[in-house]
Amino acid sequence: MAKSVREISKARLEQSCGSTSGDWIGQAPSEPGIERIEAFFAGHAYDPHRHDTYALGFTVSGVQSFDYRGSRADSRSGNAIVLHPDEVHDGRAGAEHGFRYRMLYIEPRLIAEALAGKASALPFLRSAVSSDPRLLNALFAALADLSRPFEPLERDKIVARIADALLALDTSQRPPSSFATSAVAVDRARAFLDENFMRMVASEELEGVTGLDRYTLARHFRWRLGTSPYRYLTMRRLDRVKSAISAGHALAEAAFMGGFADQSHMTRQFKRAFGMTPGHWQALRN
Repeated sequence: MAKSVREISKARLEQSCGSTSGDWIGQAPSEPGIERIEAFFAGHAYDPHRHDTYALGFTVSGVQSFDYRGSRADSRSGNAIVLHPDEVHDGRAGAEHGFRYRMLYIEPRLIAEALAGKASALPFLRSAVSSDPRLLNALFAALADLSRPFEPLERDKIVARIADALLALDTSQRPPSSFATSAVAVDRARAFLDENFMRMVASEELEGVTGLDRYTLARHFRWRLGTSPYRYLTMRRLDRVKSAISAGHALAEAAFMGGFADQSHMTRQFKRAFGMTPGHWQALRN
């Protein structure tokens, strides 16, 4: 199983903050649509990659540097980080003693659901680093205790607070249009992909499920979930791969369990999505 933050000793956490080695990643208990981690890196952390989720968090110590939307960003202790779905970024230490951070990866559908009737599109912040108190308070609440899962009502409150903070910071938002998206069609497509990610899915199948042509569906899917149907399908396969690796399966077995043609195909997709090879990711968690 994945190593939780609770299983990483306090002594190790404190030692890692001042060291120049000993990279690690700790993961909180799994949540539907939400992943929470804490990590430390002494130097290079991630190659360029992109998620199909929002990546939201804050720097605990050190300087967290990354390239995002054509420029360098530097986050220091007390700064919030907001990375939009499908935006390429990397990661590295911006100071001598490395950086430690906490991050929450949240599916865009949860943000869309929380903002139903309030927003014309998913919130988008041009700057990846923020010191907005409302956003920071929402993220502190979400990431304060990584040793336990959320209670259901607690989870709903946290999603709503984060969604409202993001919306307040997006100055480009316009009043929502009733024709902006078909939430029902997108949710049907998402559910179909969740059930069939182990095989190839044809565009005609999604058209039959949703009643929309493939191009309209693609536009509405991106509005609501921040990515394309194919990318969403690939990420569900990689979720299965990560679970298989955490459970102790060999990389070749994990590739098969995730529905990939072979291990090399899985490795390429894994690195594009997470900025490191599956073998490196596995080593950081052991």
